[in-house]
Order: sequence, then C-alpha cells, then structure tokens
Amino acid sequence: MNDDTNGPRIGTVLVAAGASRRVGDPTPKQFCLLGLEPMFVRALRPLLEVSAEVIIVAAADRVSTAEGLLREAGWPGGDRFEGTRVAVVEGGERRQDSVVRGLAALSEEVEVVLVHDAARPFVSRELVDRVVDAAVACGAAVPVAPVPDTVKRVEGRDVVATLDRAVLGLSQTPQGFRRAVLDEAYRVLGDAAVTDDAQAVEMVGRRVTVVEGDAGNVKVTTALDLETAVARVGRELGLEAGARVGTGSDTHRLVEGRKLVLAGVDIPFGKGLDGWSDADVAAHAVMDALLGAVAAGDIGGYFPPGDPAFRDVSSLGLLERVVAIVRERGHDPASVDVTIVAEAPKLAPHVPDMRRALAGALGVDEAAVSVKATTTEGTGPEGEGLAISAYAVAVVRARP
Repeated sequence: MNDDTNGPRIGTVLVAAGASRRVGDPTPKQFCLLGLEPMFVRALRPLLEVSAEVIIVAAADRVSTAEGLLREAGWPGGDRFEGTRVAVVEGGERRQDSVVRGLAALSEEVEVVLVHDAARPFVSRELVDRVVDAAVACGAAVPVAPVPDTVKRVEGRDVVATLDRAVLGLSQTPQGFRRAVLDEAYRVLGDAAVTDDAQAVEMVGRRVTVVEGDAGNVKVTTALDLETAVARVGRELGLEAGARVGTGSDTHRLVEGRKLVLAGVDIPFGKGLDGWSDADVAAHAVMDALLGAVAAGDIGGYFPPGDPAFRDVSSLGLLERVVAIVRERGHDPASVDVTIVAEAPKLAPHVPDMRRALAGALGVDEAAVSVKATTTEGTGPEGEGLAISAYAVAVVRARP
C-alpha cells in the first residue's frame, strides 16, 4: 500500500477487460489461475504496495467474477489490501475506453496514475518504482525493453527495409503519468485510436520519458504464452523435477468449553475441537501432508497424544517443527492447499488470516497457500455440527 504521506497520492488502473480471443479459452486469460491465484491478482501485487487506490476495469459480464476472486485473495481487509481503496468497474469497448473509465473512478486526490495490463503478471516492484519516479519527475513515463530480433518492414510479401533496432524499443506496462497529463491527453484525443496510453500523451504533444524495461515482464497473449506462464509459476512453486506431493487429513469432535482454532487462527464460536493439543485440524492436515511428501511418517509418531509436552500446545508451532523435519530431508515447502469442512461457523471472513498464519509457519509466500471452506449441506458429522474436518495437499521441492 502507498503509505508515503510526503509523496503524491498514487492510483492504479488495472486493465482486465479484454476478451482474450487469441488464447482460445472461454475464460479470459486474466482470470486464469497461475499457481494458486488468478493472473490479474498476481499482476496487481507489486502495484498494491505503492498505490493508495486501485481501480480494476473488467468486462461487464466479469465484474462480479473479479470481485469474487478478489475476496478469495483477501479483499477487503486482508494485509495485502489494507490501506488501499480497491474497486472493480465496468470497462468500455476499446482498451482506451476502459482506461478512461478507470481514471474517472479514481478520487480527485490521486496525483499520479499507473496504468497496467492484467495480462502482465510478472511485473517487478523495481520496475514499478522506476516508472513512478520518472512519472513524478517528468509527467509521463513508459518502460521500454530492447528489441531482440532483426525487424523487417514488409509490404505484401516483400521486405522493403530492415529497420535499425538500436532506435526501436518494446513498450511495456505499467506506464505512469501525472494525473493531469493523462486526463488531458484523452480529453483532447476524443475518439482517436491509440494502442497504449503513452501514445495518447505523445499525440497531444507531451514528452514521454523512457525507463528501462524488464525482459521478464512478459505479456500473456496466446495459448502458448499462457502455457509458458503457468509453467513459470509452477517452477516458482516447486512443481518441477525434484518436487514431491503429499496428502493429509484430520477430524476432531466439537465440544463445549474449548476454543476453536483453525490454521492457527482463533475463531469466535461457542464450541471448540476436542484433542490433546489445540486440535487444529487444518494445521494437522498440513503437517501430515508435508510428512507424507517426504515419506517421514505421520504426526502421531512425532507428537503422540498423551505426552504432557504437547498438552494444549499450538499446532502452528508443531507445524514449524514439521517444516524443520522436511528440511532435514533435503526439501523445502513449496505450496499448500487446504480444505476445511464445517457447517458452522462461517469461515470465509477468516481465510486471509489463515493463509497468512500458515504461510508464516511454512516460510513461504502467502500466494503459495490456499485455504478453502466448505460444508456437507447438513450431512455427516460435519453437517450435523458434531465435528470439523480438514484435507490438505502439500508440494515440497528438493533443495539444490
């Protein structure tokens, strides 16, 4: 979030309204999962760190989808979104129309605007900072990467010229602008078409400053691009040679007189789970999944019920000890997916805190932890309010 009270108020417009026809999937690429989070959420992460406001522009039939995916990522109220105003608005027919609608949704207090494509999920904080600094100093800034290939100018089926790539560059996003500069550009242009926001500023005679782009800040356009992006995130999460997968599950009865702890988070409720430790079924399922991934037994062998050392102990602390066991066997936690089955209480408001607590114990980024809550629609011990269960899948990767 943007907490620099001495600097200009920064707002971001994230353009996520495209139809993604070249990907060939019914789901627009910006809503496809990369690892454990949608592409547009991943693209947003470094921008949230500098922005006081974020407007996400989505197609009319995808506004509710975007809002739902944001809630799963912890919005509003999660630490990633804390202090940042985030809203989803309906986009326009063309990209530039969507940008104009995003600009209109920003508050009047915003002085510097970043415009970023949701299809660029690998933008770095370093690049964002370069763009912000140049936009503040010069009024408009665009990151540009070198052209790696020889460029030909073609007419029909004939090459008519070979262009000097030393004077060419590939435009990227985010692009940054003083708010007044971008507002003026689109007001003056009217219906004139542009391919990016820097071009709009150029066309009204304003200077646009170039900052160094990033070769890793690729745009996902085709089905092959999406496949490559998925593989790239998979490598980051350890889904590669040397990766191992384990599963775990746990169930405890609900009883009076116990506090309810799930994934390390105290949940306000009239009952708690019965067990020797704090009976945190979510943490226990994750522990067994991790131990299973490295073929190291189960938690009963390390923390046996009845041992006074583990009476009412925090299962999150036990999870940290399991992580140490995994590392002793030459692996590191890479990602975890947990499903909690409970008829009551409602767990969705607590999911961001659960993800954060598990990520801290595992020593991984919060984006590598998924927590879901579901019910059995009144059937079985969970549905009857007699118990809560949890199931987990864990991926570990071999340490180089």
